[in-house]
Amino acid sequence: MQSAITDLFAGVLGSDLDASIDWYTRLFGRPPDTRVGQEILWEIDEHAWLFIEPNAPRAGADRITFAVAGLDALLERLAAQRIEHEPIETYSNGVRHVDVPDPDGNAIAFAEPPDGASASPRSTGSGASS
Repeated sequence: MQSAITDLFAGVLGSDLDASIDWYTRLFGRPPDTRVGQEILWEIDEHAWLFIEPNAPRAGADRITFAVAGLDALLERLAAQRIEHEPIETYSNGVRHVDVPDPDGNAIAFAEPPDGASASPRSTGSGASS
């Protein structure tokens, strides 16, 4: 039997689980889907999950990027939830990217490809442009 990756579970560590649950609930616009022990999980897509778990000594060093459509509408919704973001960058391949730091400083980011193109780093060009 050939092996295959079937699901993605990406994790973010936080120093205060209650504060993290509140922030990610506002980020996703809904409460978590499940809890397994100390891990709090949101189903992002059919085979993709984000979990948060308490680990104060290691909190703040994680980075997750979500590809999205409708970045401006998303940022408006986040602003209404009192979630701030860094300035939007536009890469040379046209991808618009923004960091949205969580309460511990973990870099949660959103990337919107231009006109339905791929947000993959395999797209032509890389790096920010002005």
